Amino acid sequence: MTDIIERLTDSDTETAAQPAAETDTGKRASDTGELTPYAAPLPVPTVLRPASGDVLRETEIALRPTWVRLHPQLPPTLMWGYDGQVPGPTIEVRREQRVRIAWTNRIPGESEYPVTSVEVPLRTDGRPPATTEPGREGVEPNKDVAALPAWSVTHLHGAQTGGGNDGWADNAVGFGDAQLSEYPNDHQAVQWWYHDHAMNITRWNVMTGLYGTYLVRDDEEDALQLPRGVREVPLLLADRNLDTDEDGRLNGRLLHKTVIVQEKNPETGKPVSIPFSGPYTTVNGRIWPYAEVDNAWYRFRLVNASNARIYNLVLVDEDDNPVPGIVHQIGSDGGLLPRPVPIDFDDALPTLTAAPAERFDLLVDFRGLAGRRLRLVNKGRNQPPGLPDPAGDVRYPAVMEFRVGESHETDTFELPEVLSGSFRRLTHDIEHGHRLIVLTPPATKGAGGHPEMWEMAQVEDPGDIQVPTDGVIQVTGPDGKTKTYRRTARTFNDGLGFTIAEGSHEQWSFLNLAPIVHPMHIHLADFQLLGRDAYDVSGFDPAVGGTRSPIRFDAGTSIPLAPNELGYKDVFRVPGNQMLRVMGKFDGAYGRFMYHCHLLEHEDMGMMRPFVVMPAEALKFDHGGGHGGHGGHGEGHTG
Repeated sequence: MTDIIERLTDSDTETAAQPAAETDTGKRASDTGELTPYAAPLPVPTVLRPASGDVLRETEIALRPTWVRLHPQLPPTLMWGYDGQVPGPTIEVRREQRVRIAWTNRIPGESEYPVTSVEVPLRTDGRPPATTEPGREGVEPNKDVAALPAWSVTHLHGAQTGGGNDGWADNAVGFGDAQLSEYPNDHQAVQWWYHDHAMNITRWNVMTGLYGTYLVRDDEEDALQLPRGVREVPLLLADRNLDTDEDGRLNGRLLHKTVIVQEKNPETGKPVSIPFSGPYTTVNGRIWPYAEVDNAWYRFRLVNASNARIYNLVLVDEDDNPVPGIVHQIGSDGGLLPRPVPIDFDDALPTLTAAPAERFDLLVDFRGLAGRRLRLVNKGRNQPPGLPDPAGDVRYPAVMEFRVGESHETDTFELPEVLSGSFRRLTHDIEHGHRLIVLTPPATKGAGGHPEMWEMAQVEDPGDIQVPTDGVIQVTGPDGKTKTYRRTARTFNDGLGFTIAEGSHEQWSFLNLAPIVHPMHIHLADFQLLGRDAYDVSGFDPAVGGTRSPIRFDAGTSIPLAPNELGYKDVFRVPGNQMLRVMGKFDGAYGRFMYHCHLLEHEDMGMMRPFVVMPAEALKFDHGGGHGGHGGHGEGHTG
């Protein structure tokens, strides 16, 4: 049997005190400035499992500095990792196997911050965006980023756990301190993932290497007899950029490089830049690796751990032609789909689109492909799969390569027709409350050049409201009725707006007024997508901060949900000029949680808001006024 697994060893991840020596191939790569794709095997993180039968397992996972070989032709890169690994170990538990983890900060206070951060000017000479190239282009590093301490808090993304365990962004810890979190794991089989969530600096801390994956198993999943062991492999994708030395050679240093689109915002006096994207794709911490696989079925647990890049993935053959019929999605963020969804890279699903923090449970059938080399690539906007598209911010389309070998055993696995008999579709006739969240353009009045996330409340008697008015939006829905909404919050530190009864269902509607795709994430709950609707948003005036004429439902444009969006999810892509409607049940925990855009720059710059979940009996005594939505019923009804 071909062994896909290359465990993280001292040659891959080393202690910060003992960096590996640079190899001859590293020197040659530095001289040429180009890296060879598919030059090193795919590393697979070690697995941590509580002992069988344990109800409560306490363990420490320490954050430590480490040196990592991102590519054989690069010198070692200083990073931070969970247990000194990048990505961190895969944590695997059984359903209802409650665990406690002490996320302990073992990064000394005097440690060098691993990320160099710069903002470079916008190019106006016709060259591709600066984000497609390594190096700082002569710009001095941001001294404030270089001075950051090791201040981190870990969020188990997707977990149903109390607010005190969730990784509240302000509750980060420094060297020697531990964040104690308890996870009940009372959830259907699922892939969650964990990552840093420190207030204001999440984008840089995650880039240092602070991310890993977390698997929950249950009996329903076991009964499917899916590929296991070396044939079940996590794939954690993350784009990166690298700095160069004074001679223009890659030095392995992590580079957070963004492009300034406004030199001086008139409201803040500060420059405005777009979120980070980098030219190099890492898979499990290595740039463009290869995996040796058998001609058999494999299960890949894919997560996009990037700051902001949305991947459009295609599996291609040696001639860059898409390979149909062998990739099937069987699960998404919240667990198994009802039925397998073929990913044939055709008109129905031309690419496997993965926004930051989305997860994909994939089965790939390599039978009959012995001796072939298939490649997973990121398709640019302007070119066919496999071809570079610098103008589309995809200088290097390579992601990873699969080298299919010959197995000595016949794989008898058969793809099930039905995956989850326990799956139940949520429908609008379930008793539920409503929330309306509006995503605004960066140029909106008072936004300081960054997009914002507004919580809205319906105005029952809008007769006294003058339109246009800052913070007032009118929406004409599918029923032809126009409703007026008033902004109740726009920044993280505004007053608490959403208080939700534990056990209640809610529909959240995200209305995006700008041509930016926002992957929205809500902590604690699993959701299902109810629908996407097109809207004419031209009535919104950013200079006023409100609508001059109502935002109108576009009856002539139908936006069907993609078949792989029909399971449970906690991250949902919201394109511009759309209203996305999702429904979920807030159950299993109490406390204060967050929801936010998972473009980490947007999250850090204010697209994040708190909400509280409490017992319905206690909520009856709430004195929060009209914004809480007593009993889980908010005031923003959008149908």
